[in-house]
Amino acid sequence: MNSIILEQKNNVAFVTINRAHAMNAFNYETLCELENVVEALRINPDVRVVVFLGSGEKAFSVGADLKERKTLTEQQVKRNVYKIGEVFSAVEQLPQPTIAAMNGYAFGGGMELALACDFRIAVEEAVMGLTETSLAIIPGAGGTQRLPRLIGEAKAMELILTAKRLPAEEAYQYGLVTKVCQRSVFFETIQEFVHTILANGPIALQQAKYAIKNGMNADLHTGLQIERKAYEMTIPTEDRVEALIAFGEKRKPVFKGK
Repeated sequence: MNSIILEQKNNVAFVTINRAHAMNAFNYETLCELENVVEALRINPDVRVVVFLGSGEKAFSVGADLKERKTLTEQQVKRNVYKIGEVFSAVEQLPQPTIAAMNGYAFGGGMELALACDFRIAVEEAVMGLTETSLAIIPGAGGTQRLPRLIGEAKAMELILTAKRLPAEEAYQYGLVTKVCQRSVFFETIQEFVHTILANGPIALQQAKYAIKNGMNADLHTGLQIERKAYEMTIPTEDRVEALIAFGEKRKPVFKGK
């Protein structure tokens, strides 16, 4: 049985962590499978949005597989920490917009995967946090860097140093999640959000994401140059011409990603 399931429906890829029996925890094999899937998505021109999910209804992911971790040597632990960091960075660097569909618990590495995504949509029952300090370690897959960039240094410091577990609504107040909804409308909410993204030009979406991600790590002058170059990538596209024609004809544009 595959630990990672990839399904593509039209222009949307759904990536499911398929270890419900282990609360979708990441062992080394699962990380390797996820790495291969993410690389395939990166070069797939037909995928315009990527949604990450956890199987079952209890957990998005509770992070590292602690049962496996107890059996590992120090060198193997270092191997796993390196791998999970690299895989989540690859998720963050996907050109397509990404959504973490948080259907339950998201702790440690599970929360870090969600932070590597562009958006996080959670059910009301979801509980999340970077809880590693309670295990005498620290977030090692980007949590100490991505969380403060998302919600600010002081709030991130509070959450990480207290190993606080946040209910979904409180996480929303922190600015940690994009939307919170009832479980009964979870997939409908995700689909609606995906459709609002898909209504826009695919190349423009990727270039806007590129400009934001890279510009945030640069000074303003450099960021503006990145934005200008990203804009220039959209000028010769068929989609830009189609948008202008559709505007003149008072209809919705039909984008082809060209």
